[in-house]
Amino acid sequence: MIDVRPSQRMRDLGVVQRGAGILAEPARAFDLPAEHDEAESVVDELFAAMEQIGQVHPFAKGMGLAAPQIGIGRAAAIVQPPGNTPAIILLNPRIITGSDEMDDQYEGCLSFFDVRGLVPRPLKITVETTVLAGETVTTVYERGLARLIHHEIDHLDGLLYTVRMLPGVDPIPVEEYRQTGRAWAYE
Repeated sequence: MIDVRPSQRMRDLGVVQRGAGILAEPARAFDLPAEHDEAESVVDELFAAMEQIGQVHPFAKGMGLAAPQIGIGRAAAIVQPPGNTPAIILLNPRIITGSDEMDDQYEGCLSFFDVRGLVPRPLKITVETTVLAGETVTTVYERGLARLIHHEIDHLDGLLYTVRMLPGVDPIPVEEYRQTGRAWAYE
């Protein structure tokens, strides 16, 4: 039995891997409600991909997937919080504010899944999104959910979590990471 690397498993499931140009480009916003059908189609593709990925790897901390990660350069992402909470659909999301209070937690990315990186992020963010009907909605996210949402919005801005890591801090091999299968810890 040949051991397949986590990143190869994700590549086999259609997840675009680090180094691909689409991951370094800002995603194009949807003109809603005019592009309602296209946005809905992209969201459906994200859900289908997430379903496949979830069958291969458990995500105790929740998971997210941005359209560029499946080769679509549009501003759409979905985040599946841990547990049985409904998924969050992000269309044209942007972070309006982030708290000054930060914390450092390890993150993984489906686009380079062989490593985990210690990433500082705000404990609370306020995010503005557009719904399919065209209205703008503002939502506040905290702690682990803020981290997941922020990570996906970074993807839509053409950024990987490595740009958020502190200077001199490098990702660690997944084999050295000891928190797989556990939720992020907060005081």
